[in-house]
Amino acid sequence: MITTKQLKDIEQLQKECETHDHLQLKLNWEMLRNRGSDQLDFFHYENDELVAFLGLYAFGSTVEVCGMVNPSERRKGHFHRLFRLGMEKVKQNGYKKILLNAPVGSNTAKAFLSKQGAEYAFSEHQMEWQEKPHEETDSILLRQATLEDYEMRVRLSVTAFGVDEADARVMESKALGDNTDMFMIVVNEGTVGKIRVSREEGQAWIYGFAILPEYQGKGIGRKVLRRVIKEQSSAGYSVHLEVETKNDHALGLYESVGFKAVHAQDYYRYQPSFSK
Repeated sequence: MITTKQLKDIEQLQKECETHDHLQLKLNWEMLRNRGSDQLDFFHYENDELVAFLGLYAFGSTVEVCGMVNPSERRKGHFHRLFRLGMEKVKQNGYKKILLNAPVGSNTAKAFLSKQGAEYAFSEHQMEWQEKPHEETDSILLRQATLEDYEMRVRLSVTAFGVDEADARVMESKALGDNTDMFMIVVNEGTVGKIRVSREEGQAWIYGFAILPEYQGKGIGRKVLRRVIKEQSSAGYSVHLEVETKNDHALGLYESVGFKAVHAQDYYRYQPSFSK
């Protein structure tokens, strides 16, 4: 469990790194604020000041890794030590796939990843909705997900995202954090998709947006996005989401309703020596 002080320290360190490096880190704040007792976070303090941090973010059998070091404390081995501890935890927990995350444009991160033998896998856009006239979406119903929707949520993750069923069951069984809603998408009284919305510090983030393959290409996704955008922006939130750059269909859909790419993250596959 991360303490309130540790969360504040992480936030302060993130601001210092982003200001110095002119980039944006992806630290999965929704997961950080709702950590259990998995001990997936690693800290290095100097004189009661957090100078290095590394977090592991598990998605079933896949784990994403992201970290940072105070600019004035780099090249002192702090991150290497945290990374080593993180990989020991990865081995202990038996994760099958490791993805190392770094902001596009971070030469320091790329040099570290290259030294570790990590291989580039894909990039992801972080997008923000730009003001655009709202359109009517009366034919779409969004309802709060219930326990009875569990099997459908698993099915959607498997069929729409290609997630392994075992991983999908693990991810869909996790409790949602505060200020987060899971909606089921209903068309003609039938459930055809899901979408998750998390709100934090004036921002609304869209995650896990999936529609059954047989209902794709019918304009449903565009209507759902417009509905969510209208509700969240009317409530005073800026609206954001993430999408892989190679997913041309999704990228085109998001751009068509007014989203623009504002940041990008690179992901690298990593195979530590203990799994080779």
